[in-house]
Amino acid sequence: MGGGGWAAEAMFPDEVWEYVFSFVEADADRNAISVVCRGWYRIEGRCRRRIFVGNCYAVSPATALRRFPEIKAVTIKGKPHFADFNLVPRDWGGGAAAWVEALAEACPQMEELRFKRMVVTDDCLELIGRSFRNFKVLSLASCEGFSTAGLAFVASNCRNLRELDLLENDFEDNCSHWLSHFPESCTSLMSLNIASLDGEMNYSILDRLVSRCSKLKTLKLNHSVPLDRLAGILCKAPQLIDLGTGRFSADSRPELFERLESSFTGLTGLKSLSGLYDAVPAYLPTIYSVCDGLSSLNLSYATLQSAELTKLITRCKNLKRLWVMDLIEDVGLEAVASSCKHIEELRVFPFDPYDAEPVSLTERGLVSVSAGCPMLRSVLYFCRQMTNAALITIAMNSPSLTCFRLCILDPQTPDYLTQQPLDIGFSAIVQSCKELRRLSLSGRLTDRVFHSIGAYANQVKMLSVAFAGDSDAGLHYILSGCRSLKKLEIRDCPFGDKALLANAAKLETMRSLWMSSCSISFGACRLLAQRMPRLNVEVIDERQEGSLESRPNDCPVEKLYIYRTVAGPRSDMPACVWTV
Repeated sequence: MGGGGWAAEAMFPDEVWEYVFSFVEADADRNAISVVCRGWYRIEGRCRRRIFVGNCYAVSPATALRRFPEIKAVTIKGKPHFADFNLVPRDWGGGAAAWVEALAEACPQMEELRFKRMVVTDDCLELIGRSFRNFKVLSLASCEGFSTAGLAFVASNCRNLRELDLLENDFEDNCSHWLSHFPESCTSLMSLNIASLDGEMNYSILDRLVSRCSKLKTLKLNHSVPLDRLAGILCKAPQLIDLGTGRFSADSRPELFERLESSFTGLTGLKSLSGLYDAVPAYLPTIYSVCDGLSSLNLSYATLQSAELTKLITRCKNLKRLWVMDLIEDVGLEAVASSCKHIEELRVFPFDPYDAEPVSLTERGLVSVSAGCPMLRSVLYFCRQMTNAALITIAMNSPSLTCFRLCILDPQTPDYLTQQPLDIGFSAIVQSCKELRRLSLSGRLTDRVFHSIGAYANQVKMLSVAFAGDSDAGLHYILSGCRSLKKLEIRDCPFGDKALLANAAKLETMRSLWMSSCSISFGACRLLAQRMPRLNVEVIDERQEGSLESRPNDCPVEKLYIYRTVAGPRSDMPACVWTV
């Protein structure tokens, strides 16, 4: 193969191969091209325009930019996924500054930056605004450390900005009129997501910005935008495809109802709708005119009761993606299964996981959707009870599932009818769903289920486990099987040293392993670090008692994060993080 690559390279100049490679978009295919021969490695690196860095510490910015000097788009993830569940210390790391500084120096052609779970400071945003003259896309998801003053600098200086996406970030609102920093000449915006903003905004400034950006296709507003303002905004943007509303409530006023209904009637191309904060049933009919054209509906913030939710959703006959709260209850999901035959993705979130009188949402609702929606591919489902029979039925009904995340709110809950572990049910899922890529387990589970997962979950790339298993054997089954596994997250499981060390080589084929409240010792971490120098073995100890060297080998480790890296130990660790 290598010889063929050399021969082929000699037949054509580099420019031809660069043109050919430009049609290859998937990262895996690009990587395969780069290992054919040294020539293709060099050419592919030079003509790569976008890169994805799944762990900001897996490679140094300098190394990445030497390998791909002409990139225009970068996506980088920082903190471990469990940061979303407050299991990672707030000051753990994940700073974006080193990447932004390196990109500013080496890649003035940069057009897109997407950060997730990273610390992005105002200094970072100012450097972006100063350095990239043709900057077009800034996406910050679950990030922290910046303020609206930093966003104002981006708005002022990035004159070609097409997309500003702020999703579930934690930042300071210290510049209430930051939207006014978009110059009057700015007409390039195609996507504006400000749903995660907390404060009030100047609505006249927002009106003017929307009015002059005639190519705006995505607009997601925060909860402070009232209904009367929404009606005016929509009249100025009939071209919208993706809309996130603000607060969908107001006093009963016939004239407002008519204005709002007319505004939605004008959105003839709308495909995605979200928001509806604090929605009141009286105003829901105003959006009925767009329901039939919707392919995505996100009601995860709409505190509507089952009857109102059902009345709305069942009008959306062409839905492919539905996010909703468990207020929909089983009866609502049964109606969805009868009316929305094209559903591919379903997410059901808990309204109040601690409610003493929970809503009537059980396994029955999910079974109904699996039976009525033959195109179902992705599920995230929060509930209080499940049975093996239901999981087996779901596996039979939906063998094409690629994502199955079940969260039973009370840990270690068994099959409530038989009081048996849910091993048989989850085993059916992994055996029937051959294309499963992501799996999250919950409920009472023994080592038996991990034997099935190791044997049959050959395409799973991300696995999340909590409060499950009997012994070390569970971890051994996972690591010795699951040949495509890239990310493994474990908490509160009796998995320990023996299985971890016996499968150390597997960790070098993965992106990362997170373990918290398991049975791992400092001694095992030290051994692993010695055997696997290309892994960073980080122990997180928020008590900060003593030093790493003073801990005896049999001392338990509360939190452990292991990841593959070519950059070596990082230098920005807080006091609570030790590299073994």
